[in-house]
Amino acid sequence: MSLIQRVSTIEQTDREPAYGSVKSIRRVISYDAFPPRDEPLEPVHVPIVPGVPAYKVSTSKRFAQVCFTVLACWLASGIVFGFAALKPVLVTVGVYRELCSSKELQAGVEVCYQQDLRLNFFFAIASTTCNVSALAVGTILDRYGPRICALLGCASLSAGAILMACAFRLPDFDGFVMGNVFLALGGTFIFLPSFQIANAFPKYSGSIVATVTGAFDASAAVFLFYRIAFESSEGAFTPDKFFFAYLAVPALIFVAQFTVMSHGNYKSIPELEHKQEEARDVTKDVHSSDDELDDQEVRRMRGRRREHRESKLAELDKLIGDRREKAQRDQQEAERHAISGVWGALHGKSASEQMLTPWFILLTLLTVLQMLRMNYFIATIRAQYEYMTGSEHFARQINAFFDVMLPVGGVAATPAIGYLLDSVSTAALLGILVALTTAIGIVGSLPFAWAAYVNVVLFCLLRPLYYSAMSDYATKVFGFQTFGRVYGMIIALSGLMNLFQPAIDAATHDVFHDNPIPINAILTSLGFLFGVMLVLYVIVQGRRIRALQAEQDETASLLVSIAEDESEYEYSTFR
Repeated sequence: MSLIQRVSTIEQTDREPAYGSVKSIRRVISYDAFPPRDEPLEPVHVPIVPGVPAYKVSTSKRFAQVCFTVLACWLASGIVFGFAALKPVLVTVGVYRELCSSKELQAGVEVCYQQDLRLNFFFAIASTTCNVSALAVGTILDRYGPRICALLGCASLSAGAILMACAFRLPDFDGFVMGNVFLALGGTFIFLPSFQIANAFPKYSGSIVATVTGAFDASAAVFLFYRIAFESSEGAFTPDKFFFAYLAVPALIFVAQFTVMSHGNYKSIPELEHKQEEARDVTKDVHSSDDELDDQEVRRMRGRRREHRESKLAELDKLIGDRREKAQRDQQEAERHAISGVWGALHGKSASEQMLTPWFILLTLLTVLQMLRMNYFIATIRAQYEYMTGSEHFARQINAFFDVMLPVGGVAATPAIGYLLDSVSTAALLGILVALTTAIGIVGSLPFAWAAYVNVVLFCLLRPLYYSAMSDYATKVFGFQTFGRVYGMIIALSGLMNLFQPAIDAATHDVFHDNPIPINAILTSLGFLFGVMLVLYVIVQGRRIRALQAEQDETASLLVSIAEDESEYEYSTFR
């Protein structure tokens, strides 16, 4: 093998994903959690409904689809996380009031101990369902497409709304937990497929994804709006009426699936770029059957093929950009990968191998703790500040402020989150998360009004940032090939750990006598410990990756230089 051939081989190897390689080609995200057993390392999945190039659908219809997808996410995807706004309504109408002792009823306590535990369990089960169901929903999405997911989402939302409404209307029927579980499951079925609508306008896919994510955060406001309506009507707009009225949401989504929305997905940018390269190939104008035609017919047929090919190329250039815009995208993507410092760390490895590394274990431990902390705070914010400040009035105020900030914070933080993901290294981003979670733990333990407001603002900014940073970390470190399984496993494990929230509530009441500070201190300390370990590990591994990359680049440059010298020598000898 000549030196030139060896250099070509090295360059080709750099373009292929391999174990420990720091370079990889772009992949399409798969959420399939259960690939076939004989699946190759690079799974090739053919969906039942093939993807459609976006240019084959009118711009107005695609715009309507994006708008409806955002609306559906806002109305359905994460409404169960508005529990802090719904809980006062549940308390007012006496949900689980029968669990209170006679002494507590005589004392006139607003929320008794067993009632509070059951209400918090009501939320813990729903948040667990949201997380754990992502594995199954992702598999269904990959194999059957977004319409099947949407229809299953409609069925789940309808079942949840009916169960909740009947639970309020029928005194002997306890359908609250199962109703909330179906609402959570329906939200996952609606939310997860929504990201694929970004391919309707590939040039603006980043903005569409950010808007969909913001709609998920904003969906917590559905229960807030209901609580405002409940209080404004002085209780006349009862919960059973609200949940029966909510059936209009799955009905609207169902109708839209057969009117506005497309049956399958739109083709992704890599798929469109492949079509674009095919459309640039002038040899496509020539067919083997041309030998059977006379010259005039051949010219006519080839002209028709050329017009069709050029028309298709013009549509693709308009949709995703020409070669110049593609080069700019590739350059921006390369810069983003370089900034991250860890891109490709585990690309090419199987999901099981990735899950045995500190990259996965440390992130999972940190995420489990943060999810637990977040959901504990959502479920107990009012009780926490009522104990710390000794004021029921202030606890109501801070609860109301939190109800507004939770959806608003997710939307408001979106531009800053996008900037951070593209502009700082993964280690620096993790450092920001650790700093924020620690600050929240500190100010969340201070019995002052200003600390309470600061805590709520920081929490509402951290929550969307953490979810975004976690998925960004997963794609950069583990890669798109195993994204669905690895990311889904992290979310599922975090969801299962939420089942310990009732135990934490019980410890707060029984062990610490309703004082939330010890629990917050324990969770903050553990989060800080695992967070620092993860940041240090990423820094060390990032340096190793950069050193390996520099060594590979230096070797390739040296071989290219030797090959050029050899070519010049052979040329001069030949002359």
